[in-house]
Amino acid sequence: MKTSMALCVLVVFALARMPTLASAEQMTLRVLPYSRATFKTEAPLETVIGNTSGPGVTGTVTGDPARLQDASGTIRVDLATLHTGIDRRDAQMQSKDFLHTEDEADRYATFEIKGIEPGAELEPGTEVPAKIRGTLTIRRQPVDITADARITYVKLTPEQLETQKRFGFTADNFRVRANFTTSFTNHGMQVPQLLILKLANAIQIETDLTLARE
Repeated sequence: MKTSMALCVLVVFALARMPTLASAEQMTLRVLPYSRATFKTEAPLETVIGNTSGPGVTGTVTGDPARLQDASGTIRVDLATLHTGIDRRDAQMQSKDFLHTEDEADRYATFEIKGIEPGAELEPGTEVPAKIRGTLTIRRQPVDITADARITYVKLTPEQLETQKRFGFTADNFRVRANFTTSFTNHGMQVPQLLILKLANAIQIETDLTLARE
């Protein structure tokens, strides 16, 4: 409930009229626990969807909002927190034949950010399209990825911050929603057959990240 209320408040602030970003500077942003990651893949009779549970997404991003092409950072997803709604399928998905989450070296998927190309200048409260370049690593197999993204910069006033800092927000906050496609074979895995039916090779990944300035 607190998470939902906090995100709703952020949306209201984002839509409020605010001054443009007058001067930019280097920022380090940390991923807040409200962030999530989702994967989708097709089976003959259903679309299999896995969602992170709890604080499954962590990481930091460093960059100047006026020069996002130089931004860098690493986002990590704890694959052991992914759940599809069927326990038996989850257990098979996390087995050594696929995600192998019992091995600490394979437990986390990482996305190393190598630059962001915004479609417009960032302004508080305005959603901006962007391309995020980086390297996705799953099962120690890296693949270069370009993700389609939408970025919203939320600048809180001191009065607003007083009511929101308990949720981890700071004066400068960003919401980044991104999606991209990879595959099982890209990361050294066979196309899985879960509960009798074989899945498609393609994996669609979506992330909804909330980041706050450290």
